[in-house]
Amino acid sequence: MHCNRYKGPNVAGIDPLTSELTRLFHPRLDDWDLHFRWNGPEIMGLTAVGRVTIHVLFMNDPEVVWLRSTLANEDRPRDKSRAL
Repeated sequence: MHCNRYKGPNVAGIDPLTSELTRLFHPRLDDWDLHFRWNGPEIMGLTAVGRVTIHVLFMNDPEVVWLRSTLANEDRPRDKSRAL
């Protein structure tokens, strides 16, 4: 829900690398793996579309990155020998 607050009417933004106007990622038309990759809990833009989407939607806001990291750690199996 965090990213949706920032989208509003935006359908494009300025690519932070090239300074060119670029459309946002369209989840129904675009292939996620073509535009993004994971770097730990951060999302990296592989294309102008990916970079602009991350920038406009604040997808790597520190609070969001912290939450992703925390949730990923919760999913890791615990060392049961320590619990004894």
